[in-house]
Amino acid sequence: MTLTIIVPMLNELAQLPELLTHLLHWRRRGCEVILVDGGSTDGCATMARRANFTVLDAACGRAPQMNAGAHAAGGEVLLFLHADTRLPADADALVAEALARRGHDWGRFDVHIEGSARALVLIGWMMNQRSRLSGIATGDQGIFVRRSTFERVGGFPDQPLMEDLEFSRRLLRLSAPACLRARVTTSGRRWETRGISRTVVLMWRLRWAYWRGVPADELARAYR
Repeated sequence: MTLTIIVPMLNELAQLPELLTHLLHWRRRGCEVILVDGGSTDGCATMARRANFTVLDAACGRAPQMNAGAHAAGGEVLLFLHADTRLPADADALVAEALARRGHDWGRFDVHIEGSARALVLIGWMMNQRSRLSGIATGDQGIFVRRSTFERVGGFPDQPLMEDLEFSRRLLRLSAPACLRARVTTSGRRWETRGISRTVVLMWRLRWAYWRGVPADELARAYR
């Protein structure tokens, strides 16, 4: 099994050295690594190229960036990784093992949210349990999928928000996800910057509105 790790990025210069060090580990293990820039103005794309990483340019937005990376990928399996998320040390082996099981064409990891607030541990636990019950994965959880399955569902939908939820919905029509208990670690900066309670309430309101059919464009404006 060949694995391609696809990372959408936008103005990630501050954390780029740590990110590239992390990705170098996977490149040394034989994974293909593709970064997809959505129009950064801080020089992070240039720095990544100078470090000899493959960097593609795409329209701004996680969905078009991830789709562009998938289109260029050579791996049999695609793993979509947020720029502030880090994989467990044996992620490639865990993905291969999960997809070798009958009945799984895609999956995700459990997530641990890193930060100073204790509430982030509970939020991560709740995200994992909700995902396990619903079969819906979020981008923070490191979604992985067979390339053939990705192409079969048409990739990520062209929408500015909830692209991971809609992608999961499409994948669920084909198979249940492999919900790995190994954890990726993601930054809690979104929660801590906006306020933890406020962010949790906002995300629940947006999700509920999306399930009721409110267009993603309208929800993206509310999120911003």
